[in-house]
Amino acid sequence: MRLRPVLCAALVLSAAALPAADKRPIAETDLFRFVWVGDPQISPDGRRVAFVRVSVNDDKSGYDTAIWVAAADGSDAPRPFTAGPKDASPRWSPDAKWLAFTRAVGKESRTAQLYVISSEGGEARALTDLPKGVASPEWSPDGRTLAFTSTTNDRDLAQKAKKDAKKDAARSEPDERESDVRVITRAVYRFNERGYLDPERPAHVWTVPARADGSSLPTATQVTKGEFDEGGVTWSPEGAEILFTSNREKEPYYQRPDSDIYSVPAAGGEPRRVVSIDGQIGDFAFSPDGQRIALRGTPNGEPVRSYDQPDLFVVDRAPGAAPRNLTTGYDYDVGSGLAGDQRAPRGGGSSGVAWTKDGRVVTVTAEKGRANLLRFAASSPPAPLTTGDHEVMAWSATPDASRFALVISTPTAIGDVFVLDAATGRRRQLTHFNDALFSELGLAPPEEIQYPSFDGMKIQAWVQKPADFDPAKKYPLILNIHGGPHAAYGYTFVHEFQWMAAKGYVVLYPNPRGSSAYGQQFGNVIQYAYPGDDYKDLMAGVDELVRRGIVDPQRLGVTGGSGGGILTNWTISQTDRFAAAVAQRSISDWSSFWYTADFASFQRTWFRGAPWQDPADFAARSPITRVANVKTPLMLIEGETDYRTPPTAGGEQMFRALKFMKVPTVMVRFPEESHELSRSGRPWHRIERLQHIVAWFDRYLMGKASIDYDVPETGEAAAGAR
Repeated sequence: MRLRPVLCAALVLSAAALPAADKRPIAETDLFRFVWVGDPQISPDGRRVAFVRVSVNDDKSGYDTAIWVAAADGSDAPRPFTAGPKDASPRWSPDAKWLAFTRAVGKESRTAQLYVISSEGGEARALTDLPKGVASPEWSPDGRTLAFTSTTNDRDLAQKAKKDAKKDAARSEPDERESDVRVITRAVYRFNERGYLDPERPAHVWTVPARADGSSLPTATQVTKGEFDEGGVTWSPEGAEILFTSNREKEPYYQRPDSDIYSVPAAGGEPRRVVSIDGQIGDFAFSPDGQRIALRGTPNGEPVRSYDQPDLFVVDRAPGAAPRNLTTGYDYDVGSGLAGDQRAPRGGGSSGVAWTKDGRVVTVTAEKGRANLLRFAASSPPAPLTTGDHEVMAWSATPDASRFALVISTPTAIGDVFVLDAATGRRRQLTHFNDALFSELGLAPPEEIQYPSFDGMKIQAWVQKPADFDPAKKYPLILNIHGGPHAAYGYTFVHEFQWMAAKGYVVLYPNPRGSSAYGQQFGNVIQYAYPGDDYKDLMAGVDELVRRGIVDPQRLGVTGGSGGGILTNWTISQTDRFAAAVAQRSISDWSSFWYTADFASFQRTWFRGAPWQDPADFAARSPITRVANVKTPLMLIEGETDYRTPPTAGGEQMFRALKFMKVPTVMVRFPEESHELSRSGRPWHRIERLQHIVAWFDRYLMGKASIDYDVPETGEAAAGAR
């Protein structure tokens, strides 16, 4: 039974009154009670906020999503607006009288259709019934039409028509069989989470009337055709055209990354390119007067770089107008966020760009471990709209950018909905979904530190200590390395770090060179040298905590996922200082990765050529080349449908090699999990992942045996007694 908001608030006050001595450590299974919020959408009149509330479902195999609505002034408690359990993508009509959203019906269904509901409540009405569903709905300026994308093609529609006809026939006939044999002709043929790609079903722009009378569905119209995917659907201010982003290269991996903005008549026709940069264009928005477009773009560097930092551009709405870069003097990540494990695992939505009435452009940026909203103008330095040690994870704005809806996370709060009044800077919290749970928990904020690396470069890092930290003790350490490698840790909630600290560990999570949010040069310095000096940055952080007397140098552990996984494998091939290691969705052999990853490394970003063109470089940077040096007990975490770092290129190789060498090792494989296991995998799998990681460290750093892995004892196994 769901408690009413007023009763929930009373529980929060009661639980918050618990004295510190009665608070308990956070548990891995607390994830089952977490509530996430995503895709906050403020109504055009600024009075209400619609958002997606995400929770673990009853059997803990997945997540339920529903649309909730809250009064922007806080006068009414947030309330459920749709029933769920698979509702997402809320979008207000221009007059704020209707709310469109997507809904998937059926426990196993992933095919979402478009619905609309009155802002006053009532029964939601379906607008579409397309075989492959819909995504990314957007209202026309007059509120009469909704645009969206769908991968439905003509064959899907023909088969649906046949099935519908058979339902009315006296005698049914067998369905026409569609072959399940895949004929693959492109280098990129499968993708993380999406699975195998279908070039016969690109995402196209569609429209549908925004009203349904309940007796029949309105007719959806396909606006664009062809062989290229389209996204980022946006109406022109006049409503005569629909704009979208697209890469019109059939095999884009032969070229530098690129996507442009195209326009097509709302009634259909031939698309034309309207904005282009030498690079990729992401989110974009029209100025209030409709004469300019602001966009987030990632220019291609010269020469080719591993890390190209995104920028903010403005372009006049005139034929041949050249985009102007507003952030040439701002050397941080435009439109980016922080690495963590607690974004909404479903229905999170995305943030974009917005215009103020006076012609400034608003977007979120990541800067040295923080993510905040900034306003940019051509002739003045950026001005912060939000400040603080936190991450603005998602946001939206009223048409005049006078009021914003935000989802904000801190190291001790998962993320809640806030409303920001731009004129006063006042921020009001609307949701408190996790307050009751978190008031039971003894959580401590991390300590930010900076330390010099081997060459004097300053490295920023965070130290998560147990809530009952005793400065007179020396603790076992877990060095936790982020992936990417062009990503960044910072001031956002990470369940993994808090739980490790609750289990008695000090957790060090640094941003070594190669991390984003520190400028173009810092991010790209590891090109053709990864792993390399970033490893030295990590070890300098370990040395710093040893020097401070915080950690026991005999009880060191190291872990990381993806890019952090390869650095974990690399670390234990370089040093035997660590008593245990856990490499998650890792890489051990760059050559194998080049051949099997879901994206094609055909550009000179990480490598100067193909494996057969420069085999020495691939071998020199592959941990498997130095596997004979490994003495550290190693656990390997693998998702069996991980196409980003396939197990064959990472964990399977390390496992077989270490078994041959009789080094204690275990491989933990998660069925049907992709590269997103730690962030949005099945709830039970996320819990079991945490349990296995800490159990491995418990064995070798604390001398505990909570799980029997049936591995031989070694000298390192008694590390907990040292």
